[in-house]
Amino acid sequence: MKVKLLHLAHARSGDKGDTANVGLIAYKPEYYAVLVERVTAERVKEHFRGICFGDVERYELPNLGALNFLLHKSLDGGGTISLRTDAQGKTYSAALLRMEIEVDDALAREVMSSKA
Repeated sequence: MKVKLLHLAHARSGDKGDTANVGLIAYKPEYYAVLVERVTAERVKEHFRGICFGDVERYELPNLGALNFLLHKSLDGGGTISLRTDAQGKTYSAALLRMEIEVDDALAREVMSSKA
């Protein structure tokens, strides 16, 4: 089954020049392994198609149960020169949480029932 990342994690985002920095933090330690397996740099790059024009780098932070993504060339030059509404990439965390990933049925039932 597919579930949105918002059922497995929370996120924060910001900017470093023309690079958006998005942190994805698992709600539970057991969810971290699922994130590592399913939320790849390639999947994130595809999810941000039309927004991210550079490479996507992924860093694993197992001690925090988190992944950190750098989305290069995604802020139209960065906060001081961009004319975008979100020149600092603050909404990118919410956008990432809407990404769907495939999980086993038991996990899908668990996260969906806990949100009811």
